[in-house]
Amino acid sequence: MANYTQNLILETFENMLERMPLEKITVTELTKECNIGRNTFYYHYEDIYALLDDALLKMLGLYENTIQGGDWKSVMKSLLYACRENKRVVYHIYHSLSRDRLEQYVFSRTDNSAYNFISQIAEERGVDPERTAAVADIVKYSIIGFILRFFWNDMRDDIDESVDKYGIYLDELIDKMLH
Repeated sequence: MANYTQNLILETFENMLERMPLEKITVTELTKECNIGRNTFYYHYEDIYALLDDALLKMLGLYENTIQGGDWKSVMKSLLYACRENKRVVYHIYHSLSRDRLEQYVFSRTDNSAYNFISQIAEERGVDPERTAAVADIVKYSIIGFILRFFWNDMRDDIDESVDKYGIYLDELIDKMLH
C-alpha cells in the first residue's frame, strides 16, 4: 500500500508540474488532488523538495550510468529528446525558485556518469587517477554547458545534428587529454 500511495503522490506531482511552476505546488493542493491526508504525504516525504528529488531521480535516473562502450551520444540524444517531450515540466522546474536544487542534482548525477565514462577510457590507457578525475570534471562541465545552451535556445536545436557535431569535438578533446 505504501508503494501505491508514494507512486500516486509522485504521479500527481508530475501532473501538477505539467500545469504549473514548482513554486505554485503546495502540499495542501497536492494532497487534495491525491485525495490523501497531509500526514500521509509527510509519511512519505519530508517536504515538496524531497518529492522533487524523488521525481528528478525517476526522470533523470534512467540516464545515470547508462553510458556504456563510449556511446554517450545516444544517451545525450535520448535525454534531450525526453526534455523536449516534457518541456513544460522541465521549464517549470528550471525556472523555479529552487533551481539551485535542480543544479545540485544535475551536477551530482553528471559527476558520476562522467567519471565512470572517463575512467573506462583512462583505465585502458593507464592514465593516473588524478588526471582521470580532472578530465571527468572538464567533460562534466562541458556537458552541463551544452545542456544549458539547449535550454536557453528554447530546446529548438536540432538534437541529432548538434550532439553529433559536439560529439566530434568532445571525443577529440577526451582523446587528447587522456594521452
